Amino acid sequence: MICKLGFEVGGSHDINSIVTPDGEVCWKTLTDCVICAESAQGLDYWGSVRLLGPVCEAIHSHLSHLPRRQLEMQFAQWLQWTSSPELFAEIFDALESLQSPAISLSLMKLTSCLERSLGDVFLLIGKECPFLLRDLLASEELAHVFGQSVMNVLEVFVGCPRGLNLRNVLWHGFAAPHEVPAKYCSTMVLLMAGLGQLLNSYLQHTEFPLAHRPPLALTHLEDLIVFPDVTHEAPSVLEELMKKSTFILRIMLPYWELALIKFKSHRFADCAMLLLTQLETGLRNVFATVNKCPRRLLTAESTALYTTFDEILAKHLNDGQVNQLPLFLGDPAMEFLWDFLNHQEGPRVRDRLSHGEVSLPGFPKEITDQLLAFSIVLLLRFVDEDVASVFKEKAAVKSLLSLAEGYSARFHPLSRLKKQVLSCERSLRVWPLLPLPEEAAREIARLEGNSETNACSSLIIRITRELYHHLPENHCVFTGLENLPIENVKLLSPMLYLILLLIALELVNIHMVHGKNAHEYQQYLKFLKSLLQYTENLAAHTSPEKNKWVETVGLTHAALLKMRAFSEKEQMLMHLAKKPTSEAALWKYGSDTSGHVRKPLSNLALSSA
Repeated sequence: MICKLGFEVGGSHDINSIVTPDGEVCWKTLTDCVICAESAQGLDYWGSVRLLGPVCEAIHSHLSHLPRRQLEMQFAQWLQWTSSPELFAEIFDALESLQSPAISLSLMKLTSCLERSLGDVFLLIGKECPFLLRDLLASEELAHVFGQSVMNVLEVFVGCPRGLNLRNVLWHGFAAPHEVPAKYCSTMVLLMAGLGQLLNSYLQHTEFPLAHRPPLALTHLEDLIVFPDVTHEAPSVLEELMKKSTFILRIMLPYWELALIKFKSHRFADCAMLLLTQLETGLRNVFATVNKCPRRLLTAESTALYTTFDEILAKHLNDGQVNQLPLFLGDPAMEFLWDFLNHQEGPRVRDRLSHGEVSLPGFPKEITDQLLAFSIVLLLRFVDEDVASVFKEKAAVKSLLSLAEGYSARFHPLSRLKKQVLSCERSLRVWPLLPLPEEAAREIARLEGNSETNACSSLIIRITRELYHHLPENHCVFTGLENLPIENVKLLSPMLYLILLLIALELVNIHMVHGKNAHEYQQYLKFLKSLLQYTENLAAHTSPEKNKWVETVGLTHAALLKMRAFSEKEQMLMHLAKKPTSEAALWKYGSDTSGHVRKPLSNLALSSA
């Protein structure tokens, strides 16, 4: 459909019927090319692409022959509505260069910019912007602003797998550079200018203000940095590897070459986009090979489900068979991919870039460094042994391989929980050093010797002693019960330490329990929710505005009684876990939420508590 269908109808199309000398888009010429299916259900995508072919050719010829200054004067004002108007100067450069990889990259950036910009328009009258471009294009809100016939044109170009589907074909790494006609890039530029003209009329009529959502900031960068700052040596290694690694399809090599050019030019977002799409292309090939399912190597067909990162990284294939790719790549590589692409707490780099959510000029070099270094490690696995041995002698490569082999998840839910547990422990450790408000001190003095306070202290010691039996040998939260942390309140920090200990023990046992029946599961969930409720109430009662210390003692006593009662039922994970024979085995956890890997969980440093 992309390579041939739009070239079947011959003849030229009068450019004056498409765009006026002043740069105004004549939408009727475009919308007349989009036809309905004979069944009157949906669009005839094949017929529409066939008719649009000569129109796109005329647009491309027109834009290519316009002097650069005239091009910018005619269209720059109509592109200001987009989230990234500065992007179009780069796209004009790419169209002038006629270099296929640059044109494909431009189309990728155009589609992500279009999605983000249309989302801003949607929010003029809608409340919650759809996450997927196809849902956005099908919305009543955008049809109200631009008209349904205009939305149908966009649907043919970027909105549906049965159409040209330019966005997904490029962002999932299906199209080789020479396979994407430059005329579609030119047409998308003109369409976006035309949308700007329609939007301008709508805003003048309604007097609505168009506001652009600020770009999302990629946070937790300190957690992302695995590989060191990439120096000139690493790109040189990658440049050599690209020509020798079978991971790279030869027809895709120009994308890798452009990625390196972009990296050296400090265009880190461009480099990341190209690396991500080509990692998906290469991994799709490996996925189809190790799972012996060559049919899954299909390009983006309108009649079949095509294979993307979601399927490539999943535990099971569609037929229920175990995906062999994780076993082939190994845990560290899979953890890296899940951290960067899938985990909700992670950067989800491909999603952020493809949906236009992040600023391209401000894209962090640190992330591109990681992707480039990971690419070197991955490509090295697909070269001959004699070639690999030569590369492994290089100091830079040795360092990358060592770091890659030791990679462990940063953004897996259990990894995040582990980090939070340790952060809480550090906070509690400084509790006795905090000054006590005078009013609170008087309130606490009245509680001295309170029977309920004494009952709480007794329960804390009793439950803590019971939890000791579930600690690995030579690991102890406290050196002895007499060393329970004592502060001027004499109650809260020991209680919170106790909860923290319980959470840590449940965490390290979470994958040693085969499962609970429905009733046990509900009871366990109810217990955890009661602890959560206690901590939320505790935060409210001990705030400087309330200082309800008497009520806090009552809440604590009730929570301790629930904890003791549930512990006596022996339904916690630490009670049900099948204990391993070695201490080392205890400090491991298994699969993540998709069940795809097993990896070590480093010591929770409970001894420091």
